[in-house]
Amino acid sequence: MLQEIPVIAIDGPTASGKGTVAGLVAGKLAWHYLDSGAIYRVLALSALRRGVDLAEEASLAAMANTLDVSFSADRIWLAGEDVSLDARREETGNAASKIAALPQVRAALLARQRAFCTPPGLVSDGRDMGSVVFPQAFLKIFLTASAESRAERRYKQLIAKDLPANIADLLRDLQERDARDSSRAVAPLKPCEDAVVLDTTALSIDAAVQCVLSLVAQRGVGRIA
Repeated sequence: MLQEIPVIAIDGPTASGKGTVAGLVAGKLAWHYLDSGAIYRVLALSALRRGVDLAEEASLAAMANTLDVSFSADRIWLAGEDVSLDARREETGNAASKIAALPQVRAALLARQRAFCTPPGLVSDGRDMGSVVFPQAFLKIFLTASAESRAERRYKQLIAKDLPANIADLLRDLQERDARDSSRAVAPLKPCEDAVVLDTTALSIDAAVQCVLSLVAQRGVGRIA
């Protein structure tokens, strides 16, 4: 059944715009949307709140197996609590990047991510959507942008939400996270061999969405709502 449901897998580094693009594409197609990074962020947030060491792989994997996470519109819920703001803080994102490198954690969350694949189709974004979680995806996109432009985007996002931000610190954190994500032993961040690489450094969100929808149309899958 999983093989029969169309999937668009959008991978890429932090702040490349993949979440926004994936969400908009899902809306245009009237398909489901999976923000895989949010699942790791919620797990990281739960660990930080409980004081769990981010290197305690077995403890984190056990937490992952019982994680009560859900999504509604642009909100993230942990055990019924709206944790959208806390889950998107830089501290949480950095912690999520660290635990995402742990094999037991990734294995524990794999089935939960695949459960989002239901009719009529799914648009998923993350770092290993096309390579590990949904290798059967009919369209794989690797969305990227320069570190400087991504730092500027993240800065504007945080300021708009009245969260503290320093662009120099953000750039350094992004570069460190890129290095950590691309060099990890399990599911490193890199384009799949059959992925279309889309650089959004000089593209608007609308232009990036149209690029993806054009690729969908070329493959004759789905109808734009």
